[in-house]
Amino acid sequence: MAVQEAGQGGAVLGAHGGGCTCGDCPHGARAGHRRAVAEFLLKRDEFAAGQGLPAAVAHSVSASRQWVSEELTQSAEHVAERGRAEGAAWLARLWWRTACVVWGLVVALLLVQALTAIGAGWTAARTAGLLAAVVTAGALTAASWFHRARGGALAPVIGEDNRLSTSRAVAGAWVLFVAYAVLVLVGRLAAASGHAERDALISGLELARGAGVVTVLAVVCAIAVLVRRVVGVRVLGQRLQKVRAHRPRAADLLTDDAGRGAFADIQYVVIGGVALLFAAVRLGRRPDQLPELPWGLAVVVLVSAATYVAGKYAEGGRPVILSVVRAREAGDLDAPIRTGDDIEIRGAGFVPPGAQGADRLSRMVVRVGAVHVHVPLVPVAGGFSNPTDAVLTVPVPADVEPGRVEVQVVTAVGVETNRYVIDVTDVTE
Repeated sequence: MAVQEAGQGGAVLGAHGGGCTCGDCPHGARAGHRRAVAEFLLKRDEFAAGQGLPAAVAHSVSASRQWVSEELTQSAEHVAERGRAEGAAWLARLWWRTACVVWGLVVALLLVQALTAIGAGWTAARTAGLLAAVVTAGALTAASWFHRARGGALAPVIGEDNRLSTSRAVAGAWVLFVAYAVLVLVGRLAAASGHAERDALISGLELARGAGVVTVLAVVCAIAVLVRRVVGVRVLGQRLQKVRAHRPRAADLLTDDAGRGAFADIQYVVIGGVALLFAAVRLGRRPDQLPELPWGLAVVVLVSAATYVAGKYAEGGRPVILSVVRAREAGDLDAPIRTGDDIEIRGAGFVPPGAQGADRLSRMVVRVGAVHVHVPLVPVAGGFSNPTDAVLTVPVPADVEPGRVEVQVVTAVGVETNRYVIDVTDVTE
């Protein structure tokens, strides 16, 4: 994998000035990040195979582990710095891509209208629909320009953790659709010549005809605001751990922070998308009124929204220490915990979702009494054996006084676990 990354990085480097890795241009930021990742993977796999250790620390297990951890931490910090630069460059050029997609949809609408007009003829409704699409696309393009440093038109749906927000994306889609539907009616009203036709178009905006769409719009917008509040309160209350991503990805709409598929998010996006497609077809069939969304389908969307909110309340949880035992290697005698020994901390939630990178893992700290011990990184082929989400192994420092000592884990995002008391015995006993 490292060799592949190195090859890809070399290809990009050659395409951009023979090796630019600056953070001021998209090509340089991307190439610099790929090269840093390749170097880190090579170094991690070498250390996992027992290679690259200096002779001064090779004779001591604890010294070599500490040296390897420090080397990997420095390399991981360099990778994280390059990743942030690459993410900023990616966001800066995203506005142009979003603008191209928006105008591509306008062209697609024009082609569909032209094909369906064969035989039926061009109507005022088709003109109103096309003009409404142009106005909407122009507004989105202007918004993309003003927010070009934050992702263009996608800036409002990017959360504080630099990921695409599912609730904001669904709400934003419904807002755009309703705005487009109203613009279609405005265009038809402006082109109407008779009083009867104008009255029919105005009556098409009555709540009795668009109650389902208005209800769904109100609920999804309220959920977007509610979820932001719920997540913020739970993070401040240390009941939810959030790790900032380097850049947003489309998969964020369907996955959790760790990249695993989330049922609550998937069903919310799927059901909301199906209902939106149904409403779009109804608008195409009846462009003289707000699309009627059957109450059965509207209730399905509301149930999906309630499931999504319940999932947000249920996710996460505070990390907890369940037990602390003396780490024992094969051949060691059973003994109490002494200063200098390794202790194994067992629990849950030590590694927050999205914090599996080495730069995040290296920020974990275990408080043993009054001493803060950084959790060492122990590389294995393809990853790290320490730390993990359920088990941490750290040495008991010599500065810890014998007696009853409290142990507490501080995760990469600063959330503290419960305090667990252990008995430390003097090495002379």
